[in-house]
Amino acid sequence: MAAYFARRFLLMIPTFLGITLLVFAITRMVPGGPIEQMILKTQMAAAQEGGSSGSTSGTGAQIPQEVLDQLKAHYHFDKPILVAYGLWLKDLLTLDLGKSYKYNTPVLETITGRFRVSVYFGLIGFVLAYLICIPLGIWKAIKHGSVFDFSTSVIVFMGYSIPGWALGAVLLVLLGGGSFWDVFPLGGFESSDYDQLGLWGKIKDRLWHTVLPVIAYMVGSFATLTILMKNSLMENLGQDYVRTAYAKGLSERRVIFVHAFRNSLIPLCTGLGHAVGILMAGSYLIEKVFNIDGLGYLGYTSVIDRDYAVVMGVLVFNTFLVLIGNILSDVLYVLVDPRIRFN
Repeated sequence: MAAYFARRFLLMIPTFLGITLLVFAITRMVPGGPIEQMILKTQMAAAQEGGSSGSTSGTGAQIPQEVLDQLKAHYHFDKPILVAYGLWLKDLLTLDLGKSYKYNTPVLETITGRFRVSVYFGLIGFVLAYLICIPLGIWKAIKHGSVFDFSTSVIVFMGYSIPGWALGAVLLVLLGGGSFWDVFPLGGFESSDYDQLGLWGKIKDRLWHTVLPVIAYMVGSFATLTILMKNSLMENLGQDYVRTAYAKGLSERRVIFVHAFRNSLIPLCTGLGHAVGILMAGSYLIEKVFNIDGLGYLGYTSVIDRDYAVVMGVLVFNTFLVLIGNILSDVLYVLVDPRIRFN
């Protein structure tokens, strides 16, 4: 088993290189990169200055060629893609992800400052989803075909048909500040006077800003986890070892929770590992809708602003977390079912 996981860790290297090289090449080929953005800003600033002084001579301002050459050399645009990618990898080994031209701060500092926000919302949504969906799936399997099973299935699949970001927008319209039911804020991570509040006030304020985004985070996986738990448990309840347990006179509670439940968790372990990436990286569109300054929103705005240093930095974080999540899924398989051996 140790050899298997050693190979999996080694396979992370070419996978990581393939993903990052592809995105790195795309950032070099699409128009509107950081140099073009700087040229546009310079021309707009010159135009505004010329307009304020009543002169139009500054509207055609150009960046000197030597300055452009220095910018290209700084971003390695003067080198072939593979050479530039190699230089980027060399800097990555020293945890130097470059500098954001938009925020004018190191990329690593920009990312870590927003990482805790995504972890906060992702972790709460992740834990609540499993705490609700596993018991609900068990109860639906026990009450299969009942009114409870049918009614909850309708609600579950209604939630599954609505994207999290779309549900978030609807919740803001119905329950956000300024709406008919002014219950929750329009977004953000905390109120403007958060630092002046006491401990209990900070807790209430943070919870006040947490409810709607967490609902949006949960709705995507809610139906999948619930139905997966139900179907897996029902399949195990029809196995021979369960019928043998009933024949031995064991109670229904013991048969379900001691014998069938553990085997039913095996399919959920796959999603548990893969969810690490989403948990840590946040959701691009949900954070956009709720104006949450997390890692997902940072990645979204970086793509829009062509801040490629930050784009690559966010990609490194996300790729690494997804690859670790895949290995974590295999580890959970072994923990849940000792019969599984990786050779």
